[in-house]
Amino acid sequence: MKSSERILNEMAQGLLSLEEGVRWFSSLDEDEKKEVLHEIVRYAMQAHITTQDGREGVEISGVKPTMTPAVLIVREPIIERMGTIINLPPAENAKAFRVLISAFSVADTRRRETECRGACSHEWHNLE
Repeated sequence: MKSSERILNEMAQGLLSLEEGVRWFSSLDEDEKKEVLHEIVRYAMQAHITTQDGREGVEISGVKPTMTPAVLIVREPIIERMGTIINLPPAENAKAFRVLISAFSVADTRRRETECRGACSHEWHNLE
């Protein structure tokens, strides 16, 4: 498991705080930040993210609901909106990260509590 995969999944599972994750993300160069945003979108798609997950994610992200990434994550089709979020200007990367990782966390938690409950063999769901 690569380090970004572990960090993102630790954040999704509450093993690493949002603020710790934001500090890590902020330390990356712009190309690495874009790759991490792409990575979160891939994981969110695997977790079958919904706009409801997006709404709940915005609530815990620390991003104002009127900011562009927060507005986009709650609209259908969510996969296309996430694509728009990762292609926002670099000045939006920190807000995009907060919104995407928070929404992914909600979607992944739901998946772990339903589909993976009791019989999960996913390496990324067994980090503790």
